[in-house]
Amino acid sequence: MEQVRDRYVNDVEAAKIISSSPQTLRNWRHLGRGPAYHKRGRMVRYNVKDLLDFMAAGRIDPEQRGA
Repeated sequence: MEQVRDRYVNDVEAAKIISSSPQTLRNWRHLGRGPAYHKRGRMVRYNVKDLLDFMAAGRIDPEQRGA
């Protein structure tokens, strides 16, 4: 699992990981939202660990909501 988490992917692969679209990722970057990314010139890459952390941050536990 650590090898996967240390991997960098482009916006198409990143969108698949978070069940979104590449255009949504582009919009979020423009708005300063969404998962962390790395930019080198015009090349944008996402760390898989950052994508997984981004998804985990939005987790809602139904058992805790009612408390």
